[in-house]
Amino acid sequence: MQVESRKSAVLPWVAALAVMVLWASSFVVIRGVGVHFSAGAMALLRLIVASVALGIGAMLYRPRWPGTAAAWGWILLWGVSWFGVYTVVLNLAEQHIDAGTAAMLVNVAPLLVALASGVLLGEGLPARLFVGIGVSMAGIVVITLATTTGRLTVAGVVLSLIAALLYAGSVLLQKWRLTGGDSYAVTLVGIVGAMVACTPFFGDLADDLGAASSASVLAVVYLGLFPTALAFNLWGYALKHVPAGVLSSSSLVVPALVVLLSWIALAEVPPLLAILGGGLCLSGAGFSIVPHIRAALRRPEPVGEPARSPTG
Repeated sequence: MQVESRKSAVLPWVAALAVMVLWASSFVVIRGVGVHFSAGAMALLRLIVASVALGIGAMLYRPRWPGTAAAWGWILLWGVSWFGVYTVVLNLAEQHIDAGTAAMLVNVAPLLVALASGVLLGEGLPARLFVGIGVSMAGIVVITLATTTGRLTVAGVVLSLIAALLYAGSVLLQKWRLTGGDSYAVTLVGIVGAMVACTPFFGDLADDLGAASSASVLAVVYLGLFPTALAFNLWGYALKHVPAGVLSSSSLVVPALVVLLSWIALAEVPPLLAILGGGLCLSGAGFSIVPHIRAALRRPEPVGEPARSPTG
């Protein structure tokens, strides 16, 4: 019984690690196919693929759909903001600013989430969390200095900061309003809502598909299936069991994983400074979240209370 309790306690962290790896891989894939797809077209194709995959899964899984109009409204607001507007804004930002600098600016989001969830959601403001975030953000700055192209515009900075605000707001809204529902249904409804919101980019997508290589199209299909459909379901599951501020701080390992995956997949040997920055990212995130993992493993399951399923 104790083994099962520990297993259920560690599963959200396993899910969070899988999410970070998948999100990191998306940066590598986008880097390779961004020249073939415009910002809106790439977002729309990614969302179409994710919607179809999750729709097929829903016929087998039979999720529990939202029961009220208010619930549908909150999910659609979250989905359009998170899957639609955030993705398009980030893609646009990287047309004006290099990926390393964009990642540095967007990763202001975990700090915003930690502050807001501590004040608004009652999660507290633990000093350890903010020290860990600070160390990781220092690592992100180091990675940026090592990999930046020096390409910087006001539009790129503004768009990246807007993306960070959308990221933080979406995580907080999900924790505040949406973790009580079926995570599969919430993710599916949110993605379909974002797809509908992105349909004005259909003409751009048709043009891009006519010119893109099959490898580039398959790469965007990968983005829809794994970093979107699978990763956001795992994220929703993890967010049910982990404080929003702590979970968001785990995304600070993404820049370090991007450096590693670029090395493996694209043979881009990272500068020594980038490796040092990656080490800082991992150290800071570990400092923030490892105590919470240990506490979860030590916490006994309440007698007579069944463990929550991934779908709530």
